[in-house]
Amino acid sequence: MTFWEYFIILFSVLLGGGLAFLVQRDSKSFLQFVLSFGGAYILGITVLHLMPAVFVGGDQKMGLWILAGFIIQLLLEQLSMGVEHGHIHAPNKGRSIFAIQLMLGLCIHAFLEGIPLSHYGAVHEHLPGAGHDHTNHLFFGVLLHKLPAAFALVLLLLLSKFPKPLIILGLVTFACMTPLGAALSEYLGSRGLMDIYWQKASTAVVIGSFLHIATTILFELDTSSHHQIPWKKLIAILLGLGIAVATMH
Repeated sequence: MTFWEYFIILFSVLLGGGLAFLVQRDSKSFLQFVLSFGGAYILGITVLHLMPAVFVGGDQKMGLWILAGFIIQLLLEQLSMGVEHGHIHAPNKGRSIFAIQLMLGLCIHAFLEGIPLSHYGAVHEHLPGAGHDHTNHLFFGVLLHKLPAAFALVLLLLLSKFPKPLIILGLVTFACMTPLGAALSEYLGSRGLMDIYWQKASTAVVIGSFLHIATTILFELDTSSHHQIPWKKLIAILLGLGIAVATMH
């Protein structure tokens, strides 16, 4: 990864959290629109780009790593309470315990999804025709996922009456986790400690996490009594899927 890619990831988290300080309670509809678009895009790149890349060569063990990622995300959300896909719930326990478990769940999740970022090109290049496609689809998926997650994190902490300096500290910590995961992976790769199998396995774990997050976002969309998706959200979903399809090589 380049310096600018590290910077953009950090900035996207700080931007998402900063917006929550500005709009606060009037932000729910905006958050749902961004989540709908991001969830659809993540689902699209997972199916069209990430899954084909890890299954090149016919290694069926990658399916086990995808399931592992799905289960890990399921367990982490017991701590984070679904902030990754925009859930905002008031604490039902002591505020200190609430803050610790929230940050622990989010930071582990963010760190894990940073690990395959630095070697996405090496995994993706094994796809037929991938030599003409230099787009880091995983990078853009992480960006579209991180911004609303940071927004929801800050909004939740504000509504829970945490002091702003503590909220800012939590936001900065969360922002650093994905770059740290990517930096560790890059270091291990440079030492020859992360071969193509583990590069694919770490990507497969993120695929499982993305599948859980994307499907949760899309299945939990507010619908009318006639089970119809509001047209604004439908447009966001179609736009997200359309961009994922348009970037196929």
